[in-house]
Amino acid sequence: MRNFYSLCVFLFFCCISYAQNGVKLQGKITTEGGDPITGANITIPKISKGTTSDYSGDYQIQAIAAGNYTIKVSFIGYRTLTKKVTLNNNTTLNFKLEESAFELEGLVVTAQKREQKNKDVPIAITSYGNEFLQKQNIQEFDQLSEFVPGLQIQLQSANNPGIVIRGITSDNGDSRVEPRVSVFQNGVSISKSRGSVVELYDIDRVEVLKGPQGTLFGRGAEIGAMHIINNTAKNENSGKLTLGYGNFNQFRTTGYVNTPLVKDKLFVRLAGIYSKRDGFIDNLSGGDLNGKETLAFRGSLKYMIGMNTTLDVIANWQHDTPPGTAFKSGTYAPVGGDTNPSNFADLERGNELGLDRTVYDITANLKHHINENWDFTSITAYREFDSDEAFDADGTAAPALFFHEIAKGKQFSQEVRFNFSADDKLHGFFGGNFLFEDGSQAAPLITNEQSYGALILSYLSGNQDLFMVDGVPQYFPNIPNDPSTFGDAAGAPLNGANSESYTNYGKNYSGDIFADVSYSVIPSLSLTLGLRGTWENINAGYEVEDAETPSFIGALLSTYPNNLFAPTNGRLEASENFLSTVGRFAVNFEASKRLSLFGNIARGRRPNVINIDETGSNTLAAESVWSYEVGAKSLFLNNRLQFDVNAYTYKYRHFQTSITTFDPETGINTNPDDSGSATSYGFETAFQYAFARNSNFFANYSYIDASFDDEDENGNEQELAGNTFRLTPKHSFSLGVNYQPSITKSLDLYIRPSYSYKSKVFFEETNKPGVSQDAYGLLNFKVGTIINKKYEVNFFMNNVLDEEYVIDGGNTGGGFGIPTFIAGAPRFYGVQASVKF
Repeated sequence: MRNFYSLCVFLFFCCISYAQNGVKLQGKITTEGGDPITGANITIPKISKGTTSDYSGDYQIQAIAAGNYTIKVSFIGYRTLTKKVTLNNNTTLNFKLEESAFELEGLVVTAQKREQKNKDVPIAITSYGNEFLQKQNIQEFDQLSEFVPGLQIQLQSANNPGIVIRGITSDNGDSRVEPRVSVFQNGVSISKSRGSVVELYDIDRVEVLKGPQGTLFGRGAEIGAMHIINNTAKNENSGKLTLGYGNFNQFRTTGYVNTPLVKDKLFVRLAGIYSKRDGFIDNLSGGDLNGKETLAFRGSLKYMIGMNTTLDVIANWQHDTPPGTAFKSGTYAPVGGDTNPSNFADLERGNELGLDRTVYDITANLKHHINENWDFTSITAYREFDSDEAFDADGTAAPALFFHEIAKGKQFSQEVRFNFSADDKLHGFFGGNFLFEDGSQAAPLITNEQSYGALILSYLSGNQDLFMVDGVPQYFPNIPNDPSTFGDAAGAPLNGANSESYTNYGKNYSGDIFADVSYSVIPSLSLTLGLRGTWENINAGYEVEDAETPSFIGALLSTYPNNLFAPTNGRLEASENFLSTVGRFAVNFEASKRLSLFGNIARGRRPNVINIDETGSNTLAAESVWSYEVGAKSLFLNNRLQFDVNAYTYKYRHFQTSITTFDPETGINTNPDDSGSATSYGFETAFQYAFARNSNFFANYSYIDASFDDEDENGNEQELAGNTFRLTPKHSFSLGVNYQPSITKSLDLYIRPSYSYKSKVFFEETNKPGVSQDAYGLLNFKVGTIINKKYEVNFFMNNVLDEEYVIDGGNTGGGFGIPTFIAGAPRFYGVQASVKF
């Protein structure tokens, strides 16, 4: 390890050596009519050096080493120009920009670790920039999925997301389990469920890659990846401030400021957001539910170390303190109410419910341009999260199942990568990655045994009135005095209060080597081969802390001295090493300058899981998937019209399932299985058209048929045979219009309606009819005005028709036969104002 860090230090100091002298590039940026353009960006990507034009349109870049370069000039509303030049002496170079506001956003992606047009990448990718997110008023993490075909995001809270790509859900908070979908931020994995939700503010773009992406995004990208790329510091003076207020006392402010600290050398960018909203579900026991409160800050530094070397440092901090989640019972109505999840609830300890989560990280991205053909990148990152979420699992006023979930995690990662290109025929990268992560997930149960006993008796007898009557909790001070049924425990007293807890532990080390190479056989045909080899040292632990006071209920359930969790008598641990490989092969054919056809075959993998409970440990086989996909991507009308379509099929082996049930003899049981077999197929299409200046239309559609096979890996009939994957609508689509006419030279008006639709979804792999959500659609709109391209005022409304729907069902209460449900957001509306400076 010391040698590894010594190498990193050596490479860093090699990179910061550079010459101070060089030539000067200067000139003027004007319109085609000769008017100067103020604030145009002039950059030399090869050396990450640039500047902006002044009030006269003049620019100047000094200290450039002699050589061949590509100069890039861009300005909002004008077509970007690039020009190859040879700089041996001081040079004057003028540019005239052609006015063009028609080009679509999000056409350039970095999925293959280099800038490319989406059309030229043989992967199904949806990419949206900051402008699109703002125009569609996307303020929540889950709202993004309404506009990405094949992506679903369920957000119970910031602590508990469910991310679904093409039918496969990644939402397990167990610290021993690797997610199926990778979430990356600025090139670093933030995939662990309890730390993966981040606020979407001051970002450059979001890229969603569908299909196995292990070669590009690591061991957790079994079926896809989402990459959030924040804005970095720039060589400019700029800023923006936005304020908003809406119903349910919604208050939101966000903004950034960017400035050079040392001219052409060191730049800083500071950004932040505060977003708060009262819960939209009233709680009779106190407070409200399903609200929001988040405070987040980001600081970015860019240091131009030398002509060919840059260092970006980004630090994030986020604190979430929303009220509790409304796990409302679908069986027992509150006093004076009903079981409709969208109406008021009565969850015990009302004001104690909620989340307290802190996430912070720091990332250093060092890039060195070695020569025309080689680049070096080093990404070093450290990240931590610490969360405590209190929730009522039975969904009633009864003090039976009150839980905390306390999750902690920390990780360190180091990646080194070399990018190469040769003669416009050969492109690619290779490198290595090291990751260390250490986490835990604890679940303390706080219960009144007299109420918990009533729940157990209700479950055993099928008489629901034993637990609740007209919303009023029932209590049993003693186990019924019936020796024939309850044996020696008959008549035993029950505690008024008790607590117990379990904790799982996961400590993992992994090392990867990877390579991805694209070769142009002929100018219109390229082949891509990618491979990643991984070594993993997985360490798992499990421990149950005994109840404060021995429970006689535990004597009935074989969990004595506990009520729910069978004792382990100390921490149980296991450790194993694993070696694995994943890869992809892709073909991209440029049928014309406007149309590309692609196909790929890829293998994805979800790492082995060491499962430990009170009975011992067993290792689940690594889940794997083979993916086959074909598609077409097009760009027409001078980048004004984009149309994509793709079709795919997946075959899963060793599909890992986990069903949690309550057994009257053994208590709560989670039964993991790795013999599952499943098949998925579907297709997606997306369309964007810029029909006028600053105006466009978009639409997308996704079809997914994902279900468990009749037989498992061993040829046995599957318990879930024929069942649809959870959280997976067979049909989904969205469409929207951004119409922004210019009323005068300084005044624009706009209207931006959008509509999204999802067909029926099941919330559990068991596909219970009552634990599902029928098809529904959401209508949103935003109207506003822009003055002098600097000031903006708008009015927005989400879920205009006030559609009632649920985002989840079943949950912990479902294991006791009393499923709970979480309501989706009602009609939200408000006003926003912003200013650029």
